Amino acid sequence: MSKKQEHSYWCVIRDRRIYLENGKLPLTLEGFTDLDLARSTVIGFHQGYPVRWLEDPDLLADKKFYSLREFLHEHEDLFALAGKAMQLSHMCETQAFCSSCGGKTTLADGAHAMRCQACDSYHYPRIAPCIIVAVKKDDCILLAQHPRHKSGMYTVIAGFVEAGETLEQCVAREVKEETGIEVTNIRYFDSQPWAFPSNIMMGFLAEHQSGVIRPDYEELVDARWFKHDQLPQIAPPGTIAHRLIQATCEAIRQEAAIRKDGDQ
Repeated sequence: MSKKQEHSYWCVIRDRRIYLENGKLPLTLEGFTDLDLARSTVIGFHQGYPVRWLEDPDLLADKKFYSLREFLHEHEDLFALAGKAMQLSHMCETQAFCSSCGGKTTLADGAHAMRCQACDSYHYPRIAPCIIVAVKKDDCILLAQHPRHKSGMYTVIAGFVEAGETLEQCVAREVKEETGIEVTNIRYFDSQPWAFPSNIMMGFLAEHQSGVIRPDYEELVDARWFKHDQLPQIAPPGTIAHRLIQATCEAIRQEAAIRKDGDQ
């Protein structure tokens, strides 16, 4: 194996899972031929090392392939690159045929896209825009539990952007649909690529305007206000949901400190 290969992070993808060794991306891959490695694509750099994406070569033990969620503890930039590999893998799987003429597509040279062999058109990854929002009311934050969260975890409200609406309109609509309340003072917070399977999460902060919580039980198991210092199990570190919750609770604490100083 060449020195260049030895000093690369490898994102090997198989069936929507990623290969990890002791919870980390490998810096070397044993048992691979030069032909196998030549099929890899550099998708970025982390700490000076190339990060390479390689589709399932069927040479690695299946038991070492994990959900990308198992990698959330890693450095944010490296997690994002692993997610990029997952999204590109999803592109290869779901865009194998041209949407213009129906021809077979292959991974393009020099571009992260699928190229039609018949009409030569390029098809780039389909990325779904989503909003995710933390809503504050006095010293409380709105948190919800979804059916998929079997552990009992609570998180903030999220949803897909619909055609013809702004991000702010999407925030207001999703909160209203899922919890029945109206929000105000909607402002942008941060964003995160989210490869489950191929989304971009755009985070917002908002405040309660009116209404009482009436959860949509087709979407949620529960939704309620939690005091900032009495939170349930929440979304894990590494997620934008966790950052939104932490930022909202910190804002509540700062507001309380300001009020206390004003009363003295």
